[in-house]
Amino acid sequence: MNSSRLSTLTTPLLQFFFIAALAFGAVSLLLIALGLSPMAIAESMSAGSISNWMRISHLLSIWTPLLLCASGLLFTFRAGLWNIGIEGQMVMGAIGATAVLRMLNGVAPPGLVIALAMAGGLLGGGMWGMFVGLLRNRGGVNEIFGGLGLNFVAQGIILWLIFGPWKRAGIASMSGTDLLARDLWLSTPPGWRVAPVALGLAAGAFLLTALLLANTRFGLQLKAVGKNQQAARLFGIQPNLVGLTAMMLGGGLAGLAGCLQVTAVYHRLIPSISSGYGYLGLLIVMLAGYRAAAVPFIALFFAALAAGSIQLPIVLQIDSSLSGVIQGACVLSALVVHGLHQQKRSR
Repeated sequence: MNSSRLSTLTTPLLQFFFIAALAFGAVSLLLIALGLSPMAIAESMSAGSISNWMRISHLLSIWTPLLLCASGLLFTFRAGLWNIGIEGQMVMGAIGATAVLRMLNGVAPPGLVIALAMAGGLLGGGMWGMFVGLLRNRGGVNEIFGGLGLNFVAQGIILWLIFGPWKRAGIASMSGTDLLARDLWLSTPPGWRVAPVALGLAAGAFLLTALLLANTRFGLQLKAVGKNQQAARLFGIQPNLVGLTAMMLGGGLAGLAGCLQVTAVYHRLIPSISSGYGYLGLLIVMLAGYRAAAVPFIALFFAALAAGSIQLPIVLQIDSSLSGVIQGACVLSALVVHGLHQQKRSR
């Protein structure tokens, strides 16, 4: 690895470690003021995420959709687009995958059905991302507002399906649809809580994303559009088409994450199928400085926070939402660090 690539990796990581230290310092002061022990909480969260293989595999089951969502967001951020609609794209991917699984169950071999469900997830999320892009290109609707609006639409659709056409036999419940047939679950080895296929898909998608962004003409076009659309036009690049493609790719990867939530985690469709991973993916990419190299490590950190927080109510009688407080502190710390950095550059 040459020095420039090493710098690309270490700079955002060092910046993130500084932001995390600042956030934990602020949260620690708050906990001490409330009469709680930061060390006891840190130990409990560490034990809940990495103390044995079962918990590590649970951590990886959270890391998988986070990495997929963050990979998709790398495309849209590179094009200068804020894909706030990634939550809805993940939901529509889960719906698309579930539709395929329900229609083809018993009609085709289980392996083929699962593969087609993944294609359905990619298509569902990609189309929802495409709608955001079309609203922006054709209707002049900013992608932030278009994405947020479609998030609510997607949530309405999933609730309608769960309480309507796909409701459980004899009852509609917030617990979701009926469980899928076991042969439609992604295989999980004994003692694991993450499907190896899901893990491999997430890692492969990230590597392919990094390769496309760094070593292809399309990656260069995305960067040009994100930096200056007018200048990009002078080189024959169509910003609207490039942006629309980025939204579809980002939505497709989020949709694949939704499919894996159905086939590898919950084995059914539930109202909260996205688990907020799309919004968390936004934070991960921002903390990585919109560069791919640091994304897997920062995603792993947030997955550890989410996995470890489960221990807090059990061991210390503290609500698990403390992990959300830490995430919020990371956002505020990032804003402080970036603000100081901008002031230093302006001087």
